[in-house]
Amino acid sequence: MNLGSGYLTFDQLRAMMSSLPFDITFADGDDTVRFFSEGPDRIFVRTRAVIGRKVQNCHPQKSVNVVNKILADFKAGQRDVADFWLNLGPKMVYIKYIALRDSQKRYIGTLEVTQDIAPLRELEGEKRIYDAL
Repeated sequence: MNLGSGYLTFDQLRAMMSSLPFDITFADGDDTVRFFSEGPDRIFVRTRAVIGRKVQNCHPQKSVNVVNKILADFKAGQRDVADFWLNLGPKMVYIKYIALRDSQKRYIGTLEVTQDIAPLRELEGEKRIYDAL
């Protein structure tokens, strides 16, 4: 597959997606879930049954109005990013929605990135690459 900045095989791309240290979910321009990464430590469990469903159905009812507002702002070009964070037990969950646009700046979907940042918040000082060897 030609990805513009390089070439990957399907197997390479699949391995990369399942090895990311964060979760991603993609909903297309019609708010339909088309993809999610399947890493071993997903924060919000997803089953393949969500593929083809509206993204609004993947959120608690009390937050659907906010999700719809974010998507409307993305579609109208009023914003490109929405992020927030919450505590879930020992996890500090950071969630970032990113509007995806084509080369003509037309909205084509939303990427949701979710990560437990609790371990990152505990980092101090520095660790050089050679320190890991």
